[in-house]
Amino acid sequence: MYKTPFHPTCEDLYPTATAPGKASSPQAAGTRSDCVDSTELLRGQKTVEISHNGSTYRLQATRLGKLILTK
Repeated sequence: MYKTPFHPTCEDLYPTATAPGKASSPQAAGTRSDCVDSTELLRGQKTVEISHNGSTYRLQATRLGKLILTK
């Protein structure tokens, strides 16, 4: 049987609850505001330009659903 690959969500990457015995801090536990979904960045487009520290980067979604960031 074919299993679908695991695609982590923001909740997987930045859980809202901390494990028992772990310090409860925004850096340790993370928050949902730390993770931006790619659909919010791309807004239905295949590519989007991002300005960062005076340079322009290009974020591109591939046909296979991968992301490529180039300068």
